[in-house]
Amino acid sequence: MTGRLYGVGLGPGDPELVTVKTARLIGEADVIAYHAARHGRSIARSIALPYMKDGQIEELLLYPLTTETTDHPGGYQGALDDFYADCAERLAAHLDAGRTVVVLSEGDPLFYGSYMHMHKRLAHRYPTEVVPGVTSVSAASAVLGRPLVERDEVLTVLPGTLPAEVLADRLRGTDSAAVLKLGRTFEKVRDALAEAGRLDDAWYVERATMGTERVAPLKDVDADGVPYFSLALLASPAERTFVPESPAAEARGEVVVVGLGPAGRPWLTPEAQEALAAATDLVGYGPYVDRVAPNPRQSRHRTDNRVEAERARHALELARDGARVAVVSSGDPGVFAMASAVLEAAADFPDVPVRIVPGLTAAQAVASRVGAPLGHDYCVLSLSDLLKPWEVVADRLTAAARADLVLAIYNPASRSRTWQVAAARDLLLEHRDATTPVVIGRNVGGEQESVTVTTLGELDPAQVDMRCLLIVGSSTTRITDRGVVYTPRRYP
Repeated sequence: MTGRLYGVGLGPGDPELVTVKTARLIGEADVIAYHAARHGRSIARSIALPYMKDGQIEELLLYPLTTETTDHPGGYQGALDDFYADCAERLAAHLDAGRTVVVLSEGDPLFYGSYMHMHKRLAHRYPTEVVPGVTSVSAASAVLGRPLVERDEVLTVLPGTLPAEVLADRLRGTDSAAVLKLGRTFEKVRDALAEAGRLDDAWYVERATMGTERVAPLKDVDADGVPYFSLALLASPAERTFVPESPAAEARGEVVVVGLGPAGRPWLTPEAQEALAAATDLVGYGPYVDRVAPNPRQSRHRTDNRVEAERARHALELARDGARVAVVSSGDPGVFAMASAVLEAAADFPDVPVRIVPGLTAAQAVASRVGAPLGHDYCVLSLSDLLKPWEVVADRLTAAARADLVLAIYNPASRSRTWQVAAARDLLLEHRDATTPVVIGRNVGGEQESVTVTTLGELDPAQVDMRCLLIVGSSTTRITDRGVVYTPRRYP
């Protein structure tokens, strides 16, 4: 008796998306076969591993080449044909011996899968069964949360290896599309989407359902490092066509001004996370909007840093038309940020509700890195003289220094404002000892975080830029032998 051949689909990467039947067959097989590039690492095997058993024979089918050239007389295709023929005979030897052979295939075995080359050479000779799997296209659609096709729409699946003009023509003439095999073809595919007028609607999905999954608008993706296991997706254009807007939906518009904290997700409060998740539109300064993970159902409105009033009005106009808008600010939105701008503009939009969701401030973040320099009374002050005269800044610095308050100084410097830090230091030295502790916190919570503890007399303005926050101690602020900075709660 001969053995039986199975081509099994493992799905897109998550081992939990393997079908029950495929898992059973893997566990019962005598021989597990899988393809891999020259490095020998098989994604298919890593997906199947939880279902494999000790003692099974493994057949590694190692490709002789992938994208490189060859001196084979039949060229690239000839080299692959010889490889597939050799692999088929290796599996045939097991089948002739009566062994059950399972060939692993990522996604679905007959959807751009390597298994089909074994199937064409062996299925007419041995009992064979193909077990379907979840395709990468279905996985990408699920990850995006967008339907592929609806009603009588047409879905077109294209390999990125097609000529650019063919891709553009096919993309122009279809409702939905999936373009596979990106990798080195990414730039060509992006140009074809642009030529077809579909780039703004295209999404990029990388390694869907795997631990390294990545989703982004395709137009924002850098071509460097795009892997083979990624695709471009044009979801159903009728996603919302057949759902009429109800009066209740129109009445749900609001503006929520959200504090993102000083850096990444660990600094984000649960309330802020909830507000961001519920939003239909995100509005804010570009780098702050970029800190929020992309969500394909949300529209993102990125603006320059000096258009706060226009940004606020735009958010209110969107909410007036029914959108749930999250206006994002770094730190706390009520501290030198968007809350006041939105509330000021809201006077012209009396029917639009506005909520403020607080965030961890930069002053709190910097203070936490060195101890508790804000342990007693302190004031928060911006050195920027763009929205108020320097004379006002100087008067407030002097008043705070005379009152012996700890100072948390925001916006200390920028490319166009280079002298204010030195001027502020000199003003403070008129009322503070030169040994007063000073903390310079830069990009706290970010990858390039740095925190420096110095003194007022030794403060070097060259160390300070726009990404810094300064904390200047009071007369009671102390630095311990271990470099901890704190201000006692008791005053002398």
